[in-house]
Amino acid sequence: MKLELQNVVKRFGAHTVIDRVSLEVDGVHCLALIGPSGGGKSTLLRIVAGLEYPTSGSLALNGRPIEYHDDALLRHRRSIGTVFQAFNLFPHLTALRNITLPLEKVHGRTAAEARELAEATLGRFQLLNHAHKRPAELSGGQRQRVAIARAIAIKPQVVLLDEPTSALDPEMTAEVLELIEEIKREGRDLLLVTHEMGFARRLADRVALLSEGRIAEFGPPDQVFGAPQSEITQTFLRRVLRY
Repeated sequence: MKLELQNVVKRFGAHTVIDRVSLEVDGVHCLALIGPSGGGKSTLLRIVAGLEYPTSGSLALNGRPIEYHDDALLRHRRSIGTVFQAFNLFPHLTALRNITLPLEKVHGRTAAEARELAEATLGRFQLLNHAHKRPAELSGGQRQRVAIARAIAIKPQVVLLDEPTSALDPEMTAEVLELIEEIKREGRDLLLVTHEMGFARRLADRVALLSEGRIAEFGPPDQVFGAPQSEITQTFLRRVLRY
C-alpha cells in the first residue's frame, strides 16, 4: 500500500477534526491509527474511504489521487473494502445476501457469480452454515466476520477497518483479530483504527498516533510503543497500558 496525505484538513462547522495532517507510507501492508478518543482517527479513515470530503488538502492511494467528486468517488469506493465497528449489515437480509447484493448492484456481477463468490468467502471464514441467517440470528463475532467477508469479497485494493472489535466481548474480539491477522498474512493491505494496543504493535508495519486532529507520532511499532518521542504519545500509552 502506498498512501500519501498532504495537509489534510477536515472541519465540521467551526470545529477542526483533522488539522493539517501530512503522511506518506509506501510498501506498507498494515498502517494502524491509534490515539485518544476524539483525536480524528475515524474521520481520517472515512476521508481515505471517500465517505467524507476533506475541507482542504490532497490524498493519493497507490499512486492515484483521490478525487472528491461524484463519479470519481464512486469508482474509488468500489475499490475499497470498509468494515465498521457497528457491522453495518442489512438487518432484513441473510448473511449470504448481505454479500451478494453489493457484488451484483455495485460491482456488476451476475447473480450466479455473486453467489459463488459469496459462498466461497463465507466458507473460508467458517460461516457457510450460517449463510441463510439474518444478522439478529448471529453472534456479534459472526456478524463482524460477515462484514469482513463482504469487504473481502469485492477483492479491494485496501481494507479499511474502523474499530472492528469495539462492540465485541473478549472471546469474540480474539476471534475477529485472528481473522484480520490471517487476512494480512494473505497479502491484503489494511488501514486499521484500533484501541487494541497489543494487536496494533504485533500486526502493523507502521503506526500513527492521532491526537486533537494531528499526528503526534509516526513510525514502526517498536519505536512508537517502545521508545516514543512525543510527550503526547508517552502520556497516552502510560494511561492505556497501565492495566
